[in-house]
Amino acid sequence: MAAKYAVRKTSQLVSLADEDVVKDIVVSTILDLWKVVNTLTRLRPSKKERYRVTIFGSARVPKDSWVFGEVKRLARRLSEMGCDIVTGGGPGLMRAANEGAAEAGEAGRSRSYGVRVDLPFEQEVNPFVEQAFEHRTFFTRLHQFVLMSDAFVVVPGGIGTALETLMVWQLLQVRHLDDRTPLILIGKMYSHLVDWAREHMLNPQFPLANPEDMKIPLCVNNADEAITAIRKDHSAWRKEQRRGKAGVQVGRASRAGTRAGRNTTRKQGL
Repeated sequence: MAAKYAVRKTSQLVSLADEDVVKDIVVSTILDLWKVVNTLTRLRPSKKERYRVTIFGSARVPKDSWVFGEVKRLARRLSEMGCDIVTGGGPGLMRAANEGAAEAGEAGRSRSYGVRVDLPFEQEVNPFVEQAFEHRTFFTRLHQFVLMSDAFVVVPGGIGTALETLMVWQLLQVRHLDDRTPLILIGKMYSHLVDWAREHMLNPQFPLANPEDMKIPLCVNNADEAITAIRKDHSAWRKEQRRGKAGVQVGRASRAGTRAGRNTTRKQGL
């Protein structure tokens, strides 16, 4: 396409009547814009002021559900620890997480974010979001989640939550994210998901993944186990920040401990 455009580009000026050349210019320009975006998103601060945990979960769970209460407690405990909370900014378990962060108040001094997407339903930002970001596409929204987050916790959810979970899993697999970034899945539905992936993707006749890929998510039974894992990673992160820029590349070895115990005993949980 670029070669075609270069050959046909005999002047700096192009008539809008020449639809083929106009189309080539538009496509080429869009691709160049993506190159700029991709280059800019490679930049990372040498020192971060905030540790942010993204909580993915359903928009459909009512406030009187025990799951809502557990997610709120999870977010409150993380906020008290000093973690910022990031959600999709909507109702259900997203609201539970933002509400839990708000309940921590001054004790946590954390911030609460909502990263929204333009939908014909589930439109309202929940009232506990301190700062909301609006996106027109899921693609850019997912990209912001990845750029903002130091850890991911997944609570019960539907197709959208599964999409978010699998995207983060895949980015960790190909190391487009720091491979020590915690991806914590709470509850039996996710341990079953990992079991399904292990059974079908590690088929010895035609393996579709590597055995180590199945160790990327940390499957836990309940919110308390997730809090323990985040506390360990957050502590390592704080030590790294104190070491400053010189320790950025080598200081995260202790975070590997968050990967231990992935094959946990199944218990009653979220």
